[in-house]
Amino acid sequence: MKPGGAKRVAWTVILLAVIAGAGWHFFRPFQDQPGQDKGDSAKQPVPVEVARIEHGPIALKRSFSGELEALAEFVVAPKVNGRVERVLVNIADTVRRGQVVAALDNDEYVQAVAQAQADLAVARANLSEAESAREIAQREFKRTESLLKRGIASDSEFDAAKQARLAKQAQLSVAEAQVMKYASALETANIRLGYTQVTAGWSGVDDQRVVAERYVDEGQTVAANTPLLMIVDLDPIVGIVFVTERDYAHMQPGQLVSLTTEAYPDEAFAGRIVRIAPVFRTATRQARIEMTIDNPQHRLKPGMFIQATVELSRVADAVIVPEQALTERNDRTGVFLVSEDGQSVQWREVKVGIREGDRVQVEGQGLTGRVVVIGQQLVKDGAPITIATDQEAPATGRNGAGVQ
Repeated sequence: MKPGGAKRVAWTVILLAVIAGAGWHFFRPFQDQPGQDKGDSAKQPVPVEVARIEHGPIALKRSFSGELEALAEFVVAPKVNGRVERVLVNIADTVRRGQVVAALDNDEYVQAVAQAQADLAVARANLSEAESAREIAQREFKRTESLLKRGIASDSEFDAAKQARLAKQAQLSVAEAQVMKYASALETANIRLGYTQVTAGWSGVDDQRVVAERYVDEGQTVAANTPLLMIVDLDPIVGIVFVTERDYAHMQPGQLVSLTTEAYPDEAFAGRIVRIAPVFRTATRQARIEMTIDNPQHRLKPGMFIQATVELSRVADAVIVPEQALTERNDRTGVFLVSEDGQSVQWREVKVGIREGDRVQVEGQGLTGRVVVIGQQLVKDGAPITIATDQEAPATGRNGAGVQ
């Protein structure tokens, strides 16, 4: 080997030795120290927070947006044409059943009554005349009949008397019919005159309602059946919501409902489901649900938006854990139970039931004691733990509408 080649080989060996030494010094801190167990790091306790498992009632609730409607609406309208002389009530006034609420100009109808009375008087005079004529004809018939028996009157005279009696009887019948006709006409005229006093005559058990709308003013000429007023029944009031197929199966008449409105955001009103539509609307695929709400002070008004919370189902004695405690492992849902001594955890698969806010009903084996709510992502079955604080996690809130 040439002297220059030997020199290059020597420098190469020295360079490799320097690199090896530097590498050994760099990786030495990561090597196992004498007496150290390689599994010690995996057995270090994991700090967690825990909460106690509850036993008690839990309810499945759903909230729906809707609006309020009046229980009943009655449109006041006149039965005859006329000019509106007076409207005796206004919006928000209380109205009694049968109360006069408007009056129409009645001059024409008063005149019609007077004409009918005159026609009836003429008919009754004609009736009196016909009765007198029939009595005369009756007496003449009897006299002629007597003379015929004595041979003084002829058969032709008797037939003429008989014919006259029948004619007078027919005239009397016509006069009686005329009296009935004009009496009926008078009654009709009086009824139409009465229609000029427009009353609020709704049907139903309620005796008082409230004026919701006023459509006309005094002086307007209206035709028969033209709406004048809208009168509504506000106690109880009706809440309307629409539900999808998922919630429809849980709805039953009689279920309790809690309602809130923007007008009274801090107050809840109690209601009850009374009617459930048997069909779904094609456009929305939703069904109409009606509920009644007591409204004695009329604070709730038709047209208000509502948020209705319905209790769909309830479990009286359920095992309840915070929703934070639920953990996924290998596509299965479970919780980590804390051992009695608080030093380790055990994995328990659970079946999730009703959710109410951040409280969850679970079903499974051996679900007692405490569960991990923070830090369960860092532990596995049998892992050691240390509870991060002396106080367990506070009980979970119960507000909010639950879903399955």
